[in-house]
Amino acid sequence: MLNMSVNQYLREHIRTVPDWPAPGVQFRDITPLLQDAKVFRVLIDAFVHRYMDPERRPDVVAGLDARGFILGAVVAYELGVGFVPIRKKGKLPFTTVAETYELEYGSATVELHTDAVRPGQRVLLIDDLIATGGTMMAGKKLLEKLGAEVTEGAVIVDLPELGGSDKLRAGGLTLFTLVDFAGH
Repeated sequence: MLNMSVNQYLREHIRTVPDWPAPGVQFRDITPLLQDAKVFRVLIDAFVHRYMDPERRPDVVAGLDARGFILGAVVAYELGVGFVPIRKKGKLPFTTVAETYELEYGSATVELHTDAVRPGQRVLLIDDLIATGGTMMAGKKLLEKLGAEVTEGAVIVDLPELGGSDKLRAGGLTLFTLVDFAGH
């Protein structure tokens, strides 16, 4: 990692799987980032160091189903704040609020427990990747329905050519991304 930025280091540990899940798709696989203890620590520290800053520090971290759970729970633990999961529809046992969003072919719904956050709480919304931005925007809307303030969306990978990051910024969400794969 000498003479290499954290972003470059992490990028070198993201595996590209061609033609998955469909022909022509270049899938960005983050599991190698999680498998190696040193790389995983560098990844988590990149988020934690940013959000330790008192001006950016959240009251709670919300993670999007499912890889956002892995990242978000560890970041929340390291920051000493709570963690709340935003799940796919039908997975949460208590009273929920729901938000439906459009996919390339169809739609999906995510849910959040009604008592997951309190009005006025500052929330960091975290996931592994931004593609079209639909899931993250739905998560933001859910948290705002409960009165929380989503201070930032944080991800490992941005795929800017798919337009999600632009859509999220246009929708009022500040983004922090570690690696982008523009033009791939």
